[in-house]
Amino acid sequence: MVAKREAEELLMIEEADAWFEYLEATRSQAESRYHEIEPWAWARLSQRLRAIRARRARLRPAAA
Repeated sequence: MVAKREAEELLMIEEADAWFEYLEATRSQAESRYHEIEPWAWARLSQRLRAIRARRARLRPAAA
């Protein structure tokens, strides 16, 4: 049970890190540069969040 809780906490940290990476990439960009960077940053964020959701889904059945 402790290992599952630690794994969940690590996934929450990784999710927060993904959002911070997105914010860091898009923050303080000039409008023209923002339009170049934002699609890449959003795709990267989406990819990381999808991987986190997949790992979370693998954790849940193991505990049942």
